[in-house]
Amino acid sequence: MQINDKSGIQSYTPNPQRYGDMSYRRCGNSGIQLPLISLGLWHNFGHADDLLKGQQILRKAFDLGIVHFDLANNYGPPYGSAETNFGRLFRDDFVPYRDELFISSKAGYDMWPGPYGNLGSRKYLVSSLDQSLQRMNLDYVDLFYHHRPDPDTPLEETMQALDFIVRSGRALYVGISNYPAELAKKAIGILNELGTPCLIHQARYNMFDRWVEDGLLDVLGDSGVGCIAFSPLAQGMLSDKYLNGIPEGSRAAKSMTYLEKETVASQLGKIKKLHSIAKEREQTLSEMAISWLLKDQRVTSVLVGVSSVQQLEKNAHSLTNLKFSNKEVAEIENALR
Repeated sequence: MQINDKSGIQSYTPNPQRYGDMSYRRCGNSGIQLPLISLGLWHNFGHADDLLKGQQILRKAFDLGIVHFDLANNYGPPYGSAETNFGRLFRDDFVPYRDELFISSKAGYDMWPGPYGNLGSRKYLVSSLDQSLQRMNLDYVDLFYHHRPDPDTPLEETMQALDFIVRSGRALYVGISNYPAELAKKAIGILNELGTPCLIHQARYNMFDRWVEDGLLDVLGDSGVGCIAFSPLAQGMLSDKYLNGIPEGSRAAKSMTYLEKETVASQLGKIKKLHSIAKEREQTLSEMAISWLLKDQRVTSVLVGVSSVQQLEKNAHSLTNLKFSNKEVAEIENALR
């Protein structure tokens, strides 16, 4: 498949004041600080998407001080295309600024046919990262994750593969994603013994999905490991989009998506209550949802996926109001019951 056209784009000079307004938070006990907002390329960077728009989003992110770009081997569609497109955009715009960027990728889900293209074997993880580096035109990534637990591969093998990946120069740091609390604790312990500490855990976390509060955040906090939250807006439910029903063209209105109309309908009462609380805080619901995650200092960064520059700017604006009164926290908890 051909990558979509990017002819005629203007050369890029970053905003010289890009670090003026963004706040950064230390990732666990490490030396790394991440922006409170990070940019995920799960959607909107595949071959079916507008690459010019993708370039505008990456440029705006960097201009805002968002220096963490998060990818995975199978982001697209098709698989690999987000990394391929990012590689083109990186080559054109960001090569001079490589040392200012924190770029991550992952492997753990289905990527290619056969027994070596999925899950958590050493062969899969190393091969996948080699392919990712080639697609992205990079010598190394700053962070490489195991994307999900593998029930069949010994945890020791997977963690030894991550250790090898760092020692071989393919990545500077490693992390895990979607690991439950007890398994995360074991993985972190193995990595510590190997001498390659786990930097961060990437987990789905939002007002409607709070599983990380049932032990995982405690494990990460006690272990000095950061946490980055993905899907902070619950696929758009924690926004103003569905206040008056399901609009045409929205994710819930489309077939073959992860968000169903019934799910939105079941949460509509809570969405309206949360919207009222956000309005009192002079925020949009999406801004409050991001701010709410960051009130916990164990959350290092919130990973957002956007389809426009304007959406990214609105997400970044949430950082202007991160404080919650006890009354507001209680109101939000009541709304979520």
